[in-house]
Amino acid sequence: MPVMNTVSELRAITGAGIVDCKKALDEVNGDLAKAVELLRKKGIAKASSKGDRATKEGIVASYIHGGGRVGVLVEVLCETDFVARTEQFQDFVHEVSLQISATNPLYVSREAIPSEVVEKEKELAMAEFEGSSKPKEMMEKIALGKLEKYYSEVCLLDQAYIKDEDKTVGELLKEMISKTGENIQVRRFSRYSLGE
Repeated sequence: MPVMNTVSELRAITGAGIVDCKKALDEVNGDLAKAVELLRKKGIAKASSKGDRATKEGIVASYIHGGGRVGVLVEVLCETDFVARTEQFQDFVHEVSLQISATNPLYVSREAIPSEVVEKEKELAMAEFEGSSKPKEMMEKIALGKLEKYYSEVCLLDQAYIKDEDKTVGELLKEMISKTGENIQVRRFSRYSLGE
């Protein structure tokens, strides 16, 4: 049986419910690190299953940084106004605004990138190997790696989260979905920088 302090600690780390924390600790024989990993895996699986649910509530938030030199507007949707009004949801939206302000992504996700832009990036990556003696399969793998790097720079959900580079903004979103039990979407954003 897990010790109550460990359950509390696991709840603080993951935001999961008491019953889920107890079950996870029982499953991994009280190992806190393994329990955190197990709950995160379950949360991500749970978040994926909510992706088809309608999001008609949410908020549009603004963030001004650098003495008025950078401004961000972001629209984040959820299923109910109850969740939209929670401090947890609003903190998440604020974190997304900070991310956009700091990293200046061009798109929300890979799916938002026009196909002609993706094709051009592939062409540029492959052009580096023209006249090379490397096998075609190897060149394609390297080009795919370069494309992944491109996604991690220009797609908000693929970017490393500025406050924890071990996770992406997409993983942060999935954690939020798991905590709230609702589908959440970053729908769109605009970033303004003085003089640009």
